[in-house]
Amino acid sequence: MNILFIHQNFPGQFKFLAPALAQQGHNVVAMTLQTIQSTQWQGVTLVPYAVQRGTTPGVHPWLNNFETQTIRAEACFRAALDMKAKGFVPHVIVAHNGWGESLFLKEVWPRARLGIYCEFYYHATGADVGFDPEFPVLDPGEVCRIQLKNLNNRLHFDLADAGISPTLWQASTFPEPFRSKITVVHDGINTKMVAPNPKVSLTLNNSLILSGKDEVITFVNRNLEPYRGYHIFMRSLPDILKRRPRARVLIVGGDDISYGARPENGSRWKDIFIEEVKGKIHPNDWSRVHFLGNLPYAVFIGLLQLSRVHVYLTYPFVLSWSLLEAMCTGCAIVASNTPPLHEAIRQNQTGRLVDFFDVQALADAVCDLLDDPEARKRLGTAACAFGRANYDLETVCLPRQIAWVESLAED
Repeated sequence: MNILFIHQNFPGQFKFLAPALAQQGHNVVAMTLQTIQSTQWQGVTLVPYAVQRGTTPGVHPWLNNFETQTIRAEACFRAALDMKAKGFVPHVIVAHNGWGESLFLKEVWPRARLGIYCEFYYHATGADVGFDPEFPVLDPGEVCRIQLKNLNNRLHFDLADAGISPTLWQASTFPEPFRSKITVVHDGINTKMVAPNPKVSLTLNNSLILSGKDEVITFVNRNLEPYRGYHIFMRSLPDILKRRPRARVLIVGGDDISYGARPENGSRWKDIFIEEVKGKIHPNDWSRVHFLGNLPYAVFIGLLQLSRVHVYLTYPFVLSWSLLEAMCTGCAIVASNTPPLHEAIRQNQTGRLVDFFDVQALADAVCDLLDDPEARKRLGTAACAFGRANYDLETVCLPRQIAWVESLAED
């Protein structure tokens, strides 16, 4: 088959699926907004597209997102016309529709089957918006903005022949009748690489060497921000550091935002919550808190393999790969008792769940596990087994993803 992938930052969620289909002998092409150095990547032919304009200054704020999606969709449409003129006709198109790119592709290839990656459907209540009372929604028009934010999703419902979603909860955010078209298959974890390693060691700042003998607590975000509970974790640190005088806290994440609003006055969430808790922590204890920024993947996996207790917190939103990677490395996990976690973390079976906002419960759960090596081993072993059974790339996820693409073509 001719299979076309669409993702502004390809490969994104398709980093395993696209090469696997190429290895099976399919002609796999990917359109991307990135500047590319080569037209080939792991058997996939890369076709860049470029936007010709930016979002209109002063456009109505409720429409800002949709205008950006329309600009990208037009750019992708015009690049597709050029591809068609050169003779390329896809049997199947697999697109992450979140940026709007696939909106007009059926105008170019009406007979192609379109499958979309259903990451999240926005809701004004019951999900991320309004979840955290510390950051209340003050504008009553927010419900209107959210309604328009789903325009791109809704337009795709009439275009797409099928959807794929990484978790049951994320799929559940989509309304019927399209929800029934969504197959739930995670992107997959390479458990050959992401696995326990009791011999692992990690060097910080070219001087501090940590090994399995050290008491390491880990916390990981793409960017350090409230959506992923950074503020809650930071507020737990004074108590944790006081009770665990030998613990090292390793915090991974960038200084920008991935979700939600930026703080006011050009400040950073990272700095705001450092300043909030720093006066409650003795300087000697503060020296045991290490902000590591974003790490190369192999180093990041080593950090998880080193962790005695891994903390993962999130609003009701998209589930992070890092949680599943932590499970597959055998971490003892303390996580927020929010809906995205419930299909992976079973209370006292594959981890411990605490109320997202309960700082003291979080500190207690972390310290209790650090005091109980048998419980850590039991939970970590069960988490690893669960991760392998449900999210292993080669035996579970990739075969199901490929079957989904094939069924899309057969239909």
